Amino acid sequence: QVQLVESGGGLVQPGGSLRLSCAASGSIFRLVTMGWYRQAPGKQRELVASIASDGRSHYVDSVKGRFTISRDNAKNTGYLQMNSLKPEDTAVYYCKVIWGGRNYWGQGTQVTVSS
Repeated sequence: QVQLVESGGGLVQPGGSLRLSCAASGSIFRLVTMGWYRQAPGKQRELVASIASDGRSHYVDSVKGRFTISRDNAKNTGYLQMNSLKPEDTAVYYCKVIWGGRNYWGQGTQVTVSS
């Protein structure tokens, strides 16, 4: 069983920054790929960025150059640094890992970008 807890969401003005955290239970975090997803009202959940156990990262085109995914395996924690935020980044953000053939999701954290 893996438990994930996101934090760091909030209300920010356009152009602002937020840093999301995803804390994982247990000791398997260093072995797994972690992904950050988001779901806006009325839209499907989409992958925003992912980082493999070896540090290789992937980003959806809409966030390239603005968002940075990272991980601290010693702390069992992943991060998503979000800069130059836009209103269209407004969504609930979730982290996910896959372990033992199962998807594990956090509870989500709301990010609202508005003036």
